[in-house]
Amino acid sequence: MITAIATFRLPKRLTVDEAKAIFQSTAPRYQAQPGLVRKYYVLSEDGMTAGGVYLWESRAAAEALYTEAWRDFVTGKYGTAPQVTYMDCPVVVDNPTQQILVD
Repeated sequence: MITAIATFRLPKRLTVDEAKAIFQSTAPRYQAQPGLVRKYYVLSEDGMTAGGVYLWESRAAAEALYTEAWRDFVTGKYGTAPQVTYMDCPVVVDNPTQQILVD
């Protein structure tokens, strides 16, 4: 598994409620994304950085999303280009299902 962390600096501060409304408007586009296990939308405490933490089945699945079109969408929506960091994710503790997932 791969974890991708996408972050972008915002041109103006967002409140949690503002971020929630924006995030909810984009969430459906990720529901049927092949290879995406889970996505967490995130907002920094100061409201100036936002992004997503994604758990993917593979790096190839992640890279299939992070295209120029996706970068253009994010830049258009938030006013700044995203940075994406990939990290191997060999073990996941999933407390709701009481499972430890090993890749």
